[in-house]
Amino acid sequence: MKQLVAGFLGALAMCVALVMPVQAEVRKDTLALQDNHPKTYVVVKGDTLWDISGMFLKTPWKWPQLWGFNQQIDNPHLIYPGDVLTLKWVDGQPRLVLNDGIIRLSPKAKVTRLKDAIPAIPLKDIIGFLSDNIVMDSDELTAAPYIVGSTNNRIVAGAGDRVYARGTLVEDYSRQNIYRPAREYIDPVTQEHLGYELFKIGEAAVGSKTDDIITLDLRKTREEVSALDRVYPSQKESIQSIFYPSSAEEEINGRILSVLRGVRQAGQYDVVAINQGAREGLEPGDVLTIFRAGEKLKDPVTQELIILPSEESGMMMIFKAYEKVSYALILNATNVIAIDDEVRNPS
Repeated sequence: MKQLVAGFLGALAMCVALVMPVQAEVRKDTLALQDNHPKTYVVVKGDTLWDISGMFLKTPWKWPQLWGFNQQIDNPHLIYPGDVLTLKWVDGQPRLVLNDGIIRLSPKAKVTRLKDAIPAIPLKDIIGFLSDNIVMDSDELTAAPYIVGSTNNRIVAGAGDRVYARGTLVEDYSRQNIYRPAREYIDPVTQEHLGYELFKIGEAAVGSKTDDIITLDLRKTREEVSALDRVYPSQKESIQSIFYPSSAEEEINGRILSVLRGVRQAGQYDVVAINQGAREGLEPGDVLTIFRAGEKLKDPVTQELIILPSEESGMMMIFKAYEKVSYALILNATNVIAIDDEVRNPS
């Protein structure tokens, strides 16, 4: 009998040894939930998918997995205020389902406008930067026509005025934008020229072209148009409004170049520029972790200047990637975020 029991225990131990690695692998792949996550949540106006996922997940950029393989939420961008979300476990993975998974039939049709759907991120904080800020390299800036003056020798002009530019239109469209160079981006590590940031100050209609002189009638202006402002075509492509957060495929080690509101420090939902772009493999939707640069201190014993370790201070998502520069929205901040802070792939 003892031999039988011993044999059984030995076989059981072998089974456990075989099963445990598989179980460990499953647990490793399981999404990490917040300790105090709710079991249900009612969507309210002003929510974003990032905010909702952050209530449930420690890594909210993995929210597509939280909604994954859900027949009720085949397009998570069509979730509306009033919807009830319930956390379920499916094949060992957490999943969010609508209305506790119960489908209720009704003879009355429900019509909901698409614009009322909950967005992935707060678009109101970046919509201006999607359409109004651009980055050009030196050659592009040099090739773009520039304003030389306006009628009656006025120094500045506004909506309803006529101005003149010199050069050749980049694209021969009837409508053009007026941009003003704001700053030059220089890589703080390599000192490489990364491009020029320009912001849109107006829109104009092309009146006529004589040799290299272009007549423009200003339609809309945010600021007064003056000499050396640049003429560049309106972007034909539609503005991207749906973003799918994900971790960048390439290894990213970058720095924050600027805070686009004109200050040195930033917080949640501020927009920043970083010294990495499409050249480094970044795409809209890529999520990066922000690390506050370590402070410099003098060792009181040796008098040496030492640099403290960098500390994690927030999370950002790329929403516009140029060749060498990208714009990102700060999604959360646990500390003050400033120019020259580091950005890396999320762990």
